[in-house]
Amino acid sequence: MSATALPAGKKTTTLTLGQKKERGEKITILTAYDYPTALALDTAGVDAILVGDSLAMVVLGYENTLPVTMDEMIHHAKAVARGAKNALLIGDMPFLSYQISAAEAVANAGRFLQQGGMDAVKLEGGQERAETVAAIVRAGIPVMGHVGLTPQSVHQLGGFRAQAKTAQAARRLLQDALTLQEAGCFALVLEAIPAELAGYLTQKLQIPTIGIGAGAQTDGQVLVTHDLLGIFQRFTPKFAKQYAHLGDEMEKAFRAYVAEVQTGQFPSPQHSLLMPPEEWAALLENQP
Repeated sequence: MSATALPAGKKTTTLTLGQKKERGEKITILTAYDYPTALALDTAGVDAILVGDSLAMVVLGYENTLPVTMDEMIHHAKAVARGAKNALLIGDMPFLSYQISAAEAVANAGRFLQQGGMDAVKLEGGQERAETVAAIVRAGIPVMGHVGLTPQSVHQLGGFRAQAKTAQAARRLLQDALTLQEAGCFALVLEAIPAELAGYLTQKLQIPTIGIGAGAQTDGQVLVTHDLLGIFQRFTPKFAKQYAHLGDEMEKAFRAYVAEVQTGQFPSPQHSLLMPPEEWAALLENQP
């Protein structure tokens, strides 16, 4: 069945997510980087779509998220905005787009809304990002925070490793979360942290928590769509559930195409265009 747009007037906002937390309703978020995926997610009723810097790995083929640029993120954000009209759209601020200065961070965040069609932005980091978050929020741009495993700090963290597994590290993460809430974040992604800690943070915070590898006690969940669909086959994070194995199906389809072209099975008459017989005959009559 082809995707059909949902009725207008059901746009999800940052306020919607806060209300869902108050009612105890789970929040659903997935990533998208192109028009057809965004349209399908919107039709499926996902609350929010993240144009994630995971784009660098699952679409552009980089080893990690660090090389993707603002221009690349904006390019894909525009495509997503054309496909999704109801979900809250969140642009993921790439490496060095917000770390250099608060002024540069505000300018880049503004590009996501002004040029990319996003409703909000997401950035990584804890207490060290509080001033930057506050500056972006003062500019009228909603900010989603991200703590725990922060992929843009992969080299500093020593790889893609679970975080906050000791009491000391957990206390630091708790302070990070509270500081980001105070700075004005409307929600907070908790990545690769112990489930009990994520549940504790969810109770302590007034803003929604969105888990990825953080157990079931958060206010919502986010996954990379390519992991969910089984398309990104270089590796699958332990916390990502594959709801389909489309990578295998894609390879099977490609192999079938190659075989049919090589054997002459494709294109068949039903996939070919023909001239009206009289026109073809007229052409042949006039040939020397």
